[in-house]
Formats: sequence, structure tokens, C-alpha cells
Amino acid sequence: MNAVIYARYSSDNQREESIEGQLRECKEFAEANDMTIVDTYIDRALSAKTDNRPDFQRMIKESSKGAFELVIVWKLDRFARNRYDSAHYKAVLQKNGVKVVSATEKISQTPEGILLESLLEGMAEYYSAELAEKVTRGLTENALKCKYNGGTLPIGYAIDENQFFVIDPLTAPAVLDAFNHYAEGATMQQITDELNLRGVRTKKNTRITLNTVTRMLHNRRYIGEYKYSDITTPNGIPPIVPVDLFEMVQDMMKANKKAPAKHKAEDEYLLTYHQTVLR
Repeated sequence: MNAVIYARYSSDNQREESIEGQLRECKEFAEANDMTIVDTYIDRALSAKTDNRPDFQRMIKESSKGAFELVIVWKLDRFARNRYDSAHYKAVLQKNGVKVVSATEKISQTPEGILLESLLEGMAEYYSAELAEKVTRGLTENALKCKYNGGTLPIGYAIDENQFFVIDPLTAPAVLDAFNHYAEGATMQQITDELNLRGVRTKKNTRITLNTVTRMLHNRRYIGEYKYSDITTPNGIPPIVPVDLFEMVQDMMKANKKAPAKHKAEDEYLLTYHQTVLR
């Protein structure tokens, strides 16, 4: 009997070795049950809470070709952690003459086996929902303490061993200079060129662009404002830019949108930027 293996890991504390272990046990199961593996489908760092998984969808689509009769998974929660998706895609596979089997969960083809499979799928969905709740709770607790919750750090900041924001002494002066120079009349393009000449890079180690400077001059974190989701805390992180300077720059950017010459290109960019944000 021809079979394929579907393996998956999410991003929570799992890595490539998780895939290797799944493949090994699925192959052992296939060999012990006289099954021939004709293909493998693997989704890396993707949750089974969604069906938006490239190799999963490819497997479902290719099941109609008649090349395999079984899909072997390490555990049923690799296939889906949503009872609706599980039932839906199993029905699609069944229509194509394909059955899903677990390499490590002994489920018989009896009424009791049907009940056990349903229970396992329900437990997988429960675990997924509980994990999401714990993650949300943890992120909220971090936010209330003004801790770093992931994402790209603004230039000028680093994170300490306790996940708090600290000022980066190497790049914070460049950020302050950018605000000062704009307040003194420099254009965003001039500031962009200056930052690149100073060797400042983004946190992804890429060159500074006009977009980088635009976001920098609008970023309220530089006055110490911490924001995560719907939680906003004034003075939650160390400020780099004085509030009066920050507000002056905001006023100047608004005024420069009406300036015809020196800031014309900048104004067009700002208009595009604001339109993008509003979308």
C-alpha cells in the first residue's frame, strides 16, 4: 500500500530535529505495516490551527491523483488542531480514497476507535486554545511591565537580560541628532544620507532609507512611550528624545507638507506614508 508522510512543527520551542523525529517514527510505522512511502510533505514553523500550510494544501490537492492511499502522521495533532478542518480535510481525502493514520496513537477501526480519535482531536484543539491563552496572558503581563514583546527594535534601543528596553549608547546619539537636524531645517533625505555616512544600520543590518527616517521621526517610543496592543504606558521606557523636541518635529512635518520647494519630495513621501498607515 502506498503512503505519504505529513510532518509539521509550529514555532513554539521546536526545530528541524522535531521533523527528523517525526519522519523516523513514521517510516518505522510504515515498514512495520508493509507500507511504501512515495512522498513526504513538510510544513516548518506553521501552526495546525490554520489550514494555510503550503505542503498540507499540496498534499490535499495531490491526493486526487491516486498515487497514495494513506497519509501517515506522527500524531493526529500534526494533521490539524481544529476539529472542523480535521473533519473537512479527512472527508476530502476519503473522497479521493485516502485515509489518515497515526504512527504513534493506536486507534482501531471500531466504534470505540472512532470515539478515541474524536477525543484526541478535541484534546488537540483544547491544547491549542489553552496555549494561545497562555501566550496572550504572558504577553499582556510583559506589556504591563513595559517589557519587550518581540518585533523589530527601533534604532537606538537594545534589550537587557530581563527583557527591558535600554538605550544603545552607539546608535541613540544618531537618533537624537536626526531629530535635532530636522528641527534645524534638514530634509529627511539629508538625514537619511547622514545616517548612512555615519554607518548606522537598521536592526536587520540594512541601510537607512527614507522610510526608516520617516518612521523614526514619528516613533513615540523615543519620548519613552511604551505601546503594545491596547496597552500604552507613558515613560515606560528610557527616552532618547525630549518631548518638546519631538513635538516640534511633529509640527514641522505637518507644516512642511504645505512647503512647495525644499520639502516637496518629502511632502509627497509623507502623504504616501500617511495614506498607507490609514489603510
